[in-house]
Amino acid sequence: MRGYIDFEFDLPTALLIQLTQKLDQLEEAPLTIENLKAVPDVQGVYQLFLDKILVYIGKTDADAGLHKRLAIHARKIMHRKNLDPARVGFKAARIFVFTAMDLETELIRHYGGVKNIGWNGSGFGANDPGRERDTTRIKPKNYYAQFPIDIDRTLELNINRGETAADALLRLKNLLPYTIRYEGETDQGRKPHPDLRTSILSDLKGPNSCRQIVKHIVSHLPPGWQATALPGYIILYKESPKIYPQAEIVARSGTTGQPSPH
Repeated sequence: MRGYIDFEFDLPTALLIQLTQKLDQLEEAPLTIENLKAVPDVQGVYQLFLDKILVYIGKTDADAGLHKRLAIHARKIMHRKNLDPARVGFKAARIFVFTAMDLETELIRHYGGVKNIGWNGSGFGANDPGRERDTTRIKPKNYYAQFPIDIDRTLELNINRGETAADALLRLKNLLPYTIRYEGETDQGRKPHPDLRTSILSDLKGPNSCRQIVKHIVSHLPPGWQATALPGYIILYKESPKIYPQAEIVARSGTTGQPSPH
């Protein structure tokens, strides 16, 4: 037909082109809590860099905005072997006119796909996988295989004489930049196991490492408890003895001597 066309503006493509240009021009900043103070908790997309190399692309929505998500990542790079947090930087952009959900996929594709972006698909963005995944072997390229937790880092935490194991574990959980999961009264409940609520601890003056604190707590528990350090987190269950792949037994209650790594 002469003199007439249907025209649909390709908003996604135009947005992607402009966004990648802006991100490429943006100066990378170290991923620190101090730097994140200037980042609002809004919908958008972000990039993480390791030694100036792009390793992760993520998105946020209005419920879990840029500030909150990046703050979680800033903690997740702490207390890890082979990883100095100073090596990690970020770029972030608030998105006003388009859902960030589709943009994440398009950005990953634009920068070469998951295979070229080391931490996407590596488990970096995942939460605690839960009890059913504790025995799963992780691949060498997994984030936790490359940068396992370092339980020998010093912590400013005292154990107070007379407090329960449950109370001490909760304080430790709130302090650690990685997960420590311990047995509850029921499989789905949040209430700690009765042994943890009734075991009374002696004092332990800080500073101490997470390893030392966990050993101290376990030494006050009834026989049968085992603390295990997996690559990404610590678990404490009444299951001794039990062997996990790619894990180290930190402590067992009711035994003497030091547990050996496995």
